[in-house]
Amino acid sequence: MVRQATAAPNPAAEQTDLLTVGVEEEFLLVDADRGVAVSAVDAVLDQVPAELRGQVEREFQTSQIEIGSPPGLELASIRHSLGLLRTALADAAERAGVRLLAIGTGPVDGPVPPVVDKPRFDRMVERYRLLVPGPGNNGMHVHVGVPDPDTGVQVLNHVRPWLPILHAVTTNSPFSRGEDTGYASWRSIEWERWPSVAPTPYLVNHEHYQRLIRQLIGSGVMLDEGMLYWYARLSAKYPTVELRIGDVCPTVDDAVLVAALVRGLVATALDDIAAGRPPLPTDHHLLVGAHWRAAHDGLEGSAVDLNTGELRPAWDVLHQLVGRLGPALERHGDLAEVTGLLEQLRQHGTGAARQRSAYARTGRMEDVVVEVARQTRGELPK
Repeated sequence: MVRQATAAPNPAAEQTDLLTVGVEEEFLLVDADRGVAVSAVDAVLDQVPAELRGQVEREFQTSQIEIGSPPGLELASIRHSLGLLRTALADAAERAGVRLLAIGTGPVDGPVPPVVDKPRFDRMVERYRLLVPGPGNNGMHVHVGVPDPDTGVQVLNHVRPWLPILHAVTTNSPFSRGEDTGYASWRSIEWERWPSVAPTPYLVNHEHYQRLIRQLIGSGVMLDEGMLYWYARLSAKYPTVELRIGDVCPTVDDAVLVAALVRGLVATALDDIAAGRPPLPTDHHLLVGAHWRAAHDGLEGSAVDLNTGELRPAWDVLHQLVGRLGPALERHGDLAEVTGLLEQLRQHGTGAARQRSAYARTGRMEDVVVEVARQTRGELPK
C-alpha cells in the first residue's frame, strides 16, 4: 500500500542513481487487558484522524490493520511517516478500547478473529480453508524503485541469496497460544502453509516471471497475482521491487534499519547488473533451508552463509552483508545511521529476543504484550 505521494523538493532527487524506498507494516489488534487478538479493525479505523486514513487500511483478518509510508529518498522521511502513523494508530486503538502491537503473530491463545468481509478474501477462504492463519500474521514489506520490469527481474535474481539474513533481522514472533514455539519467527512457519509462499526462483527474464504467474494461477495455487507471496517480487501496482521477508518490526528504528538495508541491497544489485557481474548461484533447496534457519534462530543463533553453504554465527553473516552494501549505503547517505542502528540492534536483540526477555522477567504473557505495545509506540526496549 505504498502511496505515490508528492514529496517536497529534494536536491538529492536529481541524482538518478538514488532509489526511492517505501514501507508497509501490518499490526495486530488485541484486547487491552489480556492481549488476545480481537476483531476491532472497523472500530479503530473510525478513530483514525481523517487526514491519515488514506495511508491506513484493513488487512486479511479483522484483528489486523495496515499502514503504508509514502516513498522517499531520505530515511528521515520514512522515519517520520512511520512514527506518525504508528502513534496515530496506537492512539486510535486506545480510543477504541484495544491495543496496537507490532508483532508477527498473537502470543496469547484465544478465538480466531474472522476474515474481513471482502469477496476476494471469501474466495481465498473457500479455496484454501484451514490455511487461514490463527490470530493474524503481520509482516513488513519494503518497496524500492527500479527503472523497468526487466531490470527488476534481474534484481530479484541478485538479491535472493541475501534475503535469509534480512529475514533473521526481522524475527519478532517467538510465542503462540501462550507458549514459546522454539522459533524466533513463528509467523514465518505459519505463513509457509500457503502454497505460493517461497523464496523467489531464479528467473530468466520478465516473460519467464509473467509466465510463472499465469501458470500458478492456472494451476489453482493462486487466485490472482496478488497472491504471489514470494519473498521478493515485482509490485503489481508500482515501479518497484517488493521484498516481503519477515515479521513486522517492533520499533520504527528497526523498520528504518531494514528499509535502509533493503534499499542498499537493491542498489548493490543494480551496480552488479550494470557491471555485468552475475548473481550468486544458489540452490533453491539450500535457500529454503536458509530461510528456515533464519525463522528458527533469528540473529541469536546461526545462519547459512550461501556463499559457502556452511553455518556461521548469524551476526557474522549480517556484517558480511553490510560490508558488501557499504558503497550503496554511503551513496544514499545511510551508512552512519545503519551503523548506529546495528549497534542498537546488537544491544537489544531482535524483537523475538526482546519478547523472550520480557517473559523471562515475570513469566506473564500479558507483560510481553505490554512491552510490545511500548515498543510499537517508539519507546526503547527495557
